[in-house]
Amino acid sequence: MKNYNNNNTARRYIAHVSQAGTTQLHLRNPLTIAWWSLAFPGFGHLLLSKYFRGMALFLWEITINLNAHINEAIIFSFLGEFEQATAVLDPRWLMLYLPTYLFAAWDSYRTAIDINKLTLLAERENHRFNSFIIGPLEINYLDKRKPKTALIWSLFMPGLGQLYIHRIIAAAFVLIWMIVICYYSHFIEGVNLVIMGEIEKATDILDKQWLLFLPSIYGFAIYDAYVNTVENNKLYVREQRNYLEETYQPPDFRVTLNGGNK
Repeated sequence: MKNYNNNNTARRYIAHVSQAGTTQLHLRNPLTIAWWSLAFPGFGHLLLSKYFRGMALFLWEITINLNAHINEAIIFSFLGEFEQATAVLDPRWLMLYLPTYLFAAWDSYRTAIDINKLTLLAERENHRFNSFIIGPLEINYLDKRKPKTALIWSLFMPGLGQLYIHRIIAAAFVLIWMIVICYYSHFIEGVNLVIMGEIEKATDILDKQWLLFLPSIYGFAIYDAYVNTVENNKLYVREQRNYLEETYQPPDFRVTLNGGNK
């Protein structure tokens, strides 16, 4: 009986299905990945499934940004209060920001290019990979899901789109940080006050330093869930095609140039 688990019988696998999720190689635009790293360091690496590096850069961004008061300065700049924006910045922390910020963009761009090369090689090798796993904690398997559904759940709550497609690590990370950011920014309290018509009170209660993290994490969760749902669907089709060809297609089957077969 053949064993199709990823057991180092091939140089490169296009995907791996585990209890924590489905990890796969697929082509990405390096500029898009670099842009996400510029939007929020760590997001570019998380899109590449480089979780440890992405989480480290994410935590670095949160720590430095909060202590340097970068988000506050950005808000004051939007309001045209440039002197206040300059005054609120802490130079002791600010000087630590730029080198790692640039590294995040450069490294994610470089890594995306490398992964694209590995993707082409893995597609060429086309080795079988596992498509189903059952364990004491989870069951995971390849199937088709709706990208729009993943997008909608991410709109309701960042992280739910990742849960929908069984990206457990990304889902847990996004959900936890969404809770932390909402708590410290008083976002939910602000929404409640806006609903009750108390706009000024809502504005006063919001912590703008934490609040400015929300657009980035919302955008990332929506994009990541949608793109990975699309790619998982492609992976499902690839696995089904390979299985049917290997199991049912006659060995002498040939496709002619005009689209027919012999």
